Amino acid sequence: MAEEGPSRSTPEAVPAAGQTPAPTAGPTPPASRPPQLVRRLLSWLAIVVAAVIVAFLLRTFVVQTFYVPSGSMIPTLLPGDRILVQKLGYSIGEGAVIVFRTPPGYRPSDCGGAPETDLVKRVIGLPGETIMSRGNTIYIDGKPLKEPYLPKGQSLGAPVNKETIPPGEYFVMGDNRPVSCDSRVWGLVPRRDIVGRVFLVIWRHGGPAFHII
Repeated sequence: MAEEGPSRSTPEAVPAAGQTPAPTAGPTPPASRPPQLVRRLLSWLAIVVAAVIVAFLLRTFVVQTFYVPSGSMIPTLLPGDRILVQKLGYSIGEGAVIVFRTPPGYRPSDCGGAPETDLVKRVIGLPGETIMSRGNTIYIDGKPLKEPYLPKGQSLGAPVNKETIPPGEYFVMGDNRPVSCDSRVWGLVPRRDIVGRVFLVIWRHGGPAFHII
């Protein structure tokens, strides 16, 4: 068997004098990733849209904030208060503070103020009850109504005429009885017009507050 001669490697080309060596290929730069950026932007967009939808649903069906413009509910609520109103899963009992749309009998001219779309008052009479007043005391079905939320000795102002409250309607009054424009003026509040029950004051005297109603 014939012996193989020593292998000969091809000599590398040496650039001639005065010539610049040819550049060698460096590492390939990483490819840009526009799809990953797009996915990230879409993810953030989905989060924002979801947050907006949740906030809308909460405001529409669960909880909503309202501003108290007048002093008709002093001392419970003060002008400038911001309140939270529960719109789902609440009950309406005697003494509950509620927000409701202006009832059918409401006329701004009767109350001497600017027109309002929503009002806040306290429930005094429930459907089926007979309500009336004598002096500064309110009577429900012939029994004096206990009202611990009122200042002692507060005058009633306009009297409450005797009436039996029909089904599905409520007699409401402001805690500031002498100045409140309420069911004594514009009549009863239908259940369908009630927005919700006030349960918390979150802003008072120009700053955060936490007063349970």
